[in-house]
Amino acid sequence: MASGFRYEGRLIPVNREPPLIRLIGMSGSLRSGSYWNAVLETLREKFCGRADISIYDLRPIPLYNQDFEGEKRPEPVKDLLSAIAESDGLVLCAPEFNHSIPGVLKNALDWASRPAFTSVMAYKPVAIMATSRGALGGARCLDHIRVALDSMLARVVLAREVIITSSADKIRDGRLVDEISLGFACAAVEALLREIRLWRAADQ
Repeated sequence: MASGFRYEGRLIPVNREPPLIRLIGMSGSLRSGSYWNAVLETLREKFCGRADISIYDLRPIPLYNQDFEGEKRPEPVKDLLSAIAESDGLVLCAPEFNHSIPGVLKNALDWASRPAFTSVMAYKPVAIMATSRGALGGARCLDHIRVALDSMLARVVLAREVIITSSADKIRDGRLVDEISLGFACAAVEALLREIRLWRAADQ
């Protein structure tokens, strides 16, 4: 349906810019100068003007405790859930710890997944990527993230797997500089933006 205003009986079209897509980036590392924050910072710059990628600090999030659900949630947890609810999607970038998800990220997802099946994560589009300092690794972390997200009904976007190995050699001055790895990471975010736009169009 055409949008605009009428002037002397004529419909004057008004071009409306689509709202900027709001994404939350979460790193699975709390280390200062972490490679995983560097990946998210690089993506934030690459997609500037097309998406607002806000990197969320998970340090204030306490350990999950079922005694403190609902209105009893700690304020940092309420802030996290509110931010996720207001976002259009998430970008998760995590190192592989002991062949699995780092605790800091899993803890945040555990809080965000409640109440089960009706949480802020239900049907939320998510792009996932894993990194490893070694030449091998990351794939198991990626699989475990996907299983966790599936259990909370989040929508993991279809894209080629993003596994950034030997990450120490691919980060320079706090940015991901390896073109092949960056290409895979950007493609995952492109897939995320495409899915968000499709869902927006379906809701109109």
